[in-house]
Amino acid sequence: MPITIQAAHREDCPRLLELVKELAHYERAPHEVTVSLRHFEESGFGVTPVWWALTAKNGEEIVAFALYYIRYSTWKGQRMYLEDIIVTEAWRGKGIGSLLMDALIEEGKAKGFNGMLWQVLDWNEPAINFYKKYSSKFDDEWVNVSLEL
Repeated sequence: MPITIQAAHREDCPRLLELVKELAHYERAPHEVTVSLRHFEESGFGVTPVWWALTAKNGEEIVAFALYYIRYSTWKGQRMYLEDIIVTEAWRGKGIGSLLMDALIEEGKAKGFNGMLWQVLDWNEPAINFYKKYSSKFDDEWVNVSLEL
């Protein structure tokens, strides 16, 4: 059955959150996922959504998704910030990440974004090699900073 890429819907959120937890386990931080399903749903499908996502489906089963939001650069304007591309383990290496990345690029162009940014863990060689296929620029100059509120 061919993989279909489409916009995520509210009813997809339980499965998307399962995949988020799978990614957190892969990234050795399962305890870091603290978002509730309700908050996740409202953030993507409430009155003022702050994220959008594309799903990759095999029939009715969501096997992967990509979640992004809009980042504003005072130098560049609106840019797509790719929070995650997550492909469930059994479906990795089958070209689904590329389908999602290509769809994100097209969506970004259609929405008038002038670029896309994301982060990747320095030890995640499969992801780094995947992003290199897109002639991505890796930036060693900036340091990640966060503040818990």
